Amino acid sequence: MAAPRACLRLVAPIWNLSASGSRCLSSAVTPEGNQRKGGMLLQFLADRFYDVEALRDYLFQKQLSKVHKKNRSFVGIKKRYGPYIAGASFVLKQGGAVKFQGQEWIRATGHGYSRLKLLNFQAVPIEAVDASDCAINYEGLDNILALKELQSLFLQRCPHVDDWCLSRLHQLASSLQELSLAGCPRISERGLACLHHLQNLRRLDISDLPAVSNPGLTQILVEEMLPKCEVVGAEWAQGLKSGPEEQSQDTASPLPT
Repeated sequence: MAAPRACLRLVAPIWNLSASGSRCLSSAVTPEGNQRKGGMLLQFLADRFYDVEALRDYLFQKQLSKVHKKNRSFVGIKKRYGPYIAGASFVLKQGGAVKFQGQEWIRATGHGYSRLKLLNFQAVPIEAVDASDCAINYEGLDNILALKELQSLFLQRCPHVDDWCLSRLHQLASSLQELSLAGCPRISERGLACLHHLQNLRRLDISDLPAVSNPGLTQILVEEMLPKCEVVGAEWAQGLKSGPEEQSQDTASPLPT
């Protein structure tokens, strides 16, 4: 019985596509009922997928579609209320936070956000955006790049922010002073090289970037590229290879005294 339960957890999102399937997953309590549902689930998979790879591809495409919908451009709101309200609406819907000039941070709550409250700041520029842990991607940046007075942008641990996204940030070169990319798994040295346009940056956080192969050397190069910017990240020696003398000292066994 272990295999049906494992399959059940794997394809729960697919089973929920129908109301009847949702009821089946939530109602049964007896072992016989669980066994019957397990057989139905296996038959469901057999009818629609030839192998595990096909199922994995289906789930992956579903996830991509969900991310794409989250990153649509708020064109209608922008035309009606302007770029500040459109940008704020996008970030808040993603679960982030925005700060209008001279105002406190506005964050999305469990009940969403109040668009009527945002309309009070229709003519007030946004100076900071915190989109940490949000599903922003290349297309979704359209809503942020329209904020020409943006000074601080936090993109920590964003799973879809990659090198191509960084290549677009030059559009904020005249205003952006603080940028955090800490923990973004898809950012590499190539993307960081695109930041040379941001000469007004005063603080840049590039810590914990797993796709960067040599963090210490990368930080040194970024500091040279942006001499007026405080670069936060790895220690300067992290990832640097030891010289021949140091390596020989490390490998040599100490003599007993």
